[in-house]
Order: sequence, then C-alpha cells, then structure tokens
Amino acid sequence: MPEIKRINHIAVLVEDIDVSLKFWNEILGMEPSGISDMPTEAARIAFLPLGESEIELVQPTSPDSGLSRYIEKRGPGMHHLCLEVDDLAGMLSRLKASGIQLINEEPKVGEGGRLYAFIHPKSANGVLVELYQLAE
Repeated sequence: MPEIKRINHIAVLVEDIDVSLKFWNEILGMEPSGISDMPTEAARIAFLPLGESEIELVQPTSPDSGLSRYIEKRGPGMHHLCLEVDDLAGMLSRLKASGIQLINEEPKVGEGGRLYAFIHPKSANGVLVELYQLAE
C-alpha cells in the first residue's frame, strides 16, 4: 500500500521572489538552495531548506497563468502543502477509488525526474495538496 513519507515542502505564493527573500533570507536567515525557472508551470521557484522539509517560494511568471489568477483573487500567501509519497501511481489509484477529486489523475514529470500530482482542495478540507515521488 502506498505511504506518505514526510512533508516535502510548504509552498508560499509571492509576487516577487527577490523581494520576498529579503524577509526569508535576510531577516529569518533561511538560505535558498537555489532559484529556478519552471516554464511548464509559468513560475519562478526558490526552495529554502528547513530540517527534513523546505519552504517553496513560488512567483508567477505569466500574467495569464493559473498562479497569477490565484494571486489576483486571493493575494500572496500559503498556496499548497506537498506530501512526499513512496508510490505516486499507487496513491493516485487509491485516492480515485475512494472518490477523491484529483487535479491530476496521472503523475506529471518535474525537475530531476520527480513525479507529482495535485489533490483538489474540495477533497482535502480546502487545502491544495501536492503529492511528490522523488526520482530514485
């Protein structure tokens, strides 16, 4: 049976990563492990390691993206919770069989070969949940 291993990251939607890093890095002392552009997601992302997890800053890069629409509607702030799983395909099958509404019914492939998919907030108490399976 697929299992959740840990909280991989908590994502915070920001209008400008460079401005946001003044708080996260300069004030809180959290050093980003890297900043990268994700053209397929229309986003610029910075990961800030924290113990076994990370905080992910997400900046929309296209004015017509879903992330831009989200920030226009709700403003910057908490965006999603990411749970790392050991078998994403198995977890998605289990969720579908339980009637859980998914945004992605099949895993998508991200940086470094990681697999990911999202659970719709309607099925997760109003929280957008991302599931990750890291590449081996």
